[in-house]
Amino acid sequence: MNRLAVFVDGANLFYAQRKLGWHLDYRKVYEHVTRDYDVYNAFYYTSVTSPPDPSAEGFLRALTGMGYTVRRKTVKEILDQETGNIVRKANLDIEIVIDMFNTVELYDTALLASGDGDFERAMELLRSRGKRVLGLGSQAMAAYDLVNATDRYIYLEEIREFVEKPASEPVRPANGGAPGFERAEPVG
Repeated sequence: MNRLAVFVDGANLFYAQRKLGWHLDYRKVYEHVTRDYDVYNAFYYTSVTSPPDPSAEGFLRALTGMGYTVRRKTVKEILDQETGNIVRKANLDIEIVIDMFNTVELYDTALLASGDGDFERAMELLRSRGKRVLGLGSQAMAAYDLVNATDRYIYLEEIREFVEKPASEPVRPANGGAPGFERAEPVG
């Protein structure tokens, strides 16, 4: 059977949910995208605050229990020299690409859950190495360059019935590093 590696850009999916107006059930996402594959690994990338927010940590522990390997990066505060404002930043794009290529021999198909066009070249390079490359994200937020670089791009709108969190489930508050909840505010 085909081996699958999943790479979830947590912040990108958080903003996709906001735009869509409904929430993802990450257990259902995992089950839906992996159903026809042997799973090598499913990575989830997110920013975290220091000290850690307890509700965010609960969400990340739950993801681990669902089968995700959670990769964290601490939010950094940077002074914007022009405005004097403090900017919070924690971009994980490079960590995603490093994991894609450090594990490239361990999977046949890569699924990137992101709409970020910055991943275009990484997708092209994976394809040049004989990997099948899938994308997953919102139609409204999927960069054309990324969609074009994949073998197939799956729009959340098309699989909503399989991956939506039921409205009856409470949305727990989370801060900083737990994309997926209504009041979370990830950065980067």
